Amino acid sequence: MTFATSSTLWEMTDRTHLRQQLLDLFCQLAYREGDFVLSSGQHSSYYINSKPVTLHPLGALTIGQLLLDWLPPDTKAVGGLTLGADPLVTAVSVVSAYENRPISALIVRKEAKGHGTMAYLEGPELEAGASVVVLEDVVTTGQSAMKAVTRLREAGYQVDRILALVDRQQGGAEFYQKRNLQFQALFTIQDLQAHLATSKQAKGSS
Repeated sequence: MTFATSSTLWEMTDRTHLRQQLLDLFCQLAYREGDFVLSSGQHSSYYINSKPVTLHPLGALTIGQLLLDWLPPDTKAVGGLTLGADPLVTAVSVVSAYENRPISALIVRKEAKGHGTMAYLEGPELEAGASVVVLEDVVTTGQSAMKAVTRLREAGYQVDRILALVDRQQGGAEFYQKRNLQFQALFTIQDLQAHLATSKQAKGSS
């Protein structure tokens, strides 16, 4: 697999190509089949560990660009629940600086900090009512990102949108819809599995 170099990635306008590169990375590094128990407690025949992709240099750069494209013009920050969202909010914030569209990154702790400020949020303090978009790596039931939404709203920010890398299509989108949250994912589990099947067929015929 050949990737665009970092010097040319900024100049690329073909987002379809960037999305394809990211899909290749997810299929090669993140997707595994077997017997797994998810954080939701559900059993699954496959597992998506996004960390090898979100912490990959080109993976992070591509994610930052693609998610930045989806942010509404009034977005002041992106935030998400630690640990899965940490690389995502960082990638988007860094890419936004290069695009001359600075967007802050916020990290939402699962529990309040045990010392100092005792805060749930880490990152720059924004003005009250600032628009924040929540980022998530993999969505199953939707509960994890909802925790971030709740904490950010409690801090006085406006949150009405969630962006994810992969939607497992197990109720998360419906969960958000019922709570009047807009939701988009770069990929669905069907996208990953279809791409894997195509790749296997291509290897088998070569």
